[in-house]
Amino acid sequence: MVKVGLIGLGTVGQGVVRLLTERRDLLARRLGTELVLKKAAEIDPERRRISPLEPERLTSRAQDILDDPDIDIVVELIGGTDTARELVLEAISRGRHVVTANKALLALHGNEVLAAAAQKGVEVAFEAAVCGGVPLLLALRQGLAANRIQEIFGILNGTANYILTQMSEKGASFAQALAEAQAQGYAEADPTLDVEGIDTAHKLAILVSLAYCAPLNLDPISVSGISNLDPLDLQLAREFGYSMKLLAITRNDGNMIEARVHPTLIPRDHMLANVSGAFNAVYLTGDAVGPILLYGQGAGMMPTASAVVSDILDLARNLIHGVKRRVPPLGCDAALESPRTIKPLDEVVTNYYIRFAALDRPGVLSQISGILGKHQISIAAVIQKGREVKGAVPIVMITHEAKEANARQALREIDQLPVVSPPAVFYRIEDPHLHAAQI
Repeated sequence: MVKVGLIGLGTVGQGVVRLLTERRDLLARRLGTELVLKKAAEIDPERRRISPLEPERLTSRAQDILDDPDIDIVVELIGGTDTARELVLEAISRGRHVVTANKALLALHGNEVLAAAAQKGVEVAFEAAVCGGVPLLLALRQGLAANRIQEIFGILNGTANYILTQMSEKGASFAQALAEAQAQGYAEADPTLDVEGIDTAHKLAILVSLAYCAPLNLDPISVSGISNLDPLDLQLAREFGYSMKLLAITRNDGNMIEARVHPTLIPRDHMLANVSGAFNAVYLTGDAVGPILLYGQGAGMMPTASAVVSDILDLARNLIHGVKRRVPPLGCDAALESPRTIKPLDEVVTNYYIRFAALDRPGVLSQISGILGKHQISIAAVIQKGREVKGAVPIVMITHEAKEANARQALREIDQLPVVSPPAVFYRIEDPHLHAAQI
């Protein structure tokens, strides 16, 4: 028999209770012994009241879970970082294995937590921290272990993807799409973590570590969100054959790694382009296996609970067979001692979508293209739309590959032109067709 203590009876916690209780027989058959949820802690009395657990298995104190010597696995589902960090570290210090879905905890304090677990000889499992019910971390740790991961493109936040879908398909403004996402329960009252890319960056930090055998490192990841998007740019992008997605991007670039989160244009025939609504998807390429797409529900009660219970089963099997740390949590024993350098964003080379609002006068386009050329930026395609407001017309360009620092400097100079209404709008493009055309 393996006994579990659960801290947190929020949405995901309730799903874990359902799976551990309603599928007790199924889980016992898969495990070969009984898996028992001995106790659950929840500070909110209303959540305890609606829980299907008997009163004797409920407590308001997380400490009661840690103090119970019969509990083998502690599951942390309270979210946040400070209290969660304290609870997880104490559970580890008492020799308990830990399961968590807390991506912020891992991104900010994961190295400390995993080092403590290694020293104590216990395990920390976190499949649910990235993409909910999609078994992405399992794939990176084990299924793709023979591969050098070349690149990962991820739609890792369902809220942002739902908003972008509404803006692209219905022409909604960001504010309208956000309100709809909140009405549907996809967005929190304060959506900052989702729409500004912070949640995606937390998840990307975990993916970078697993993909490249490196410590968790959130700080150098460049992050920008979708709150300032104009529906006009989504419409114009479609005219060029692109869709807009908030992507987490990491790429093995020799001695350095790219790691960035930002709105990105991708070709409409790319597999990620048709991932709509609140779904998550990850497109990754391994040098042996080639491209792979993993797709599914990245959040919600039951998908996330499914991943949490999967981790519980995995740790329970190790306990039954007396095995510890069979698979390192980051997929590599040397991960915490093998730092990798993140390439500065200014050094990244990619293609760009650039929109200017310019006066409808002869020679304006040549002035703009001249400044771009001075900074080694060549133009792949141009659309000049009809007049909009007070003589200003939108000019939209797709560039060949250019260095980020050069693009930013060129745009600063263009914004100073008297015939341009600043600031120019630009988005990065990930399009292998453009790369091939340039070659």
